[in-house]
Amino acid sequence: MNTKKTIEQIARSDGRYHPDALRFVYEGLGTTVRKLRDQNPYDQIGHITGEALAKGLGELASERWGRLARTVLENWNVKNTRDFGNIVYLMIENEWMSAQPSDRIEDFDDVYDFEKVFEKQFRITC
Repeated sequence: MNTKKTIEQIARSDGRYHPDALRFVYEGLGTTVRKLRDQNPYDQIGHITGEALAKGLGELASERWGRLARTVLENWNVKNTRDFGNIVYLMIENEWMSAQPSDRIEDFDDVYDFEKVFEKQFRITC
């Protein structure tokens, strides 16, 4: 019987990212899907693009950590949107997420610049 690895085991065996980074991306997928469903209640959202997920993860990071978002992510070795893609594909390989045949890791390339989004354009909202 083959048991699914835990997030900690996946992160440890891969070695690139802190387990919290994997947890954040996994949680962020659910949060992003819920937000998209709330914005488009009549659409059947069963799958989202890499670009949409990267943007959703950026929004979640900004909401959660404010101006410290970039620092938190970089502490986990997540320095750009491609790192989100690397984590997603690591989770896919370990059966924590799934992909469509049209999905590509390149969908996560250069979606936005962390410094620009998390620092230069960051605005506090009330």
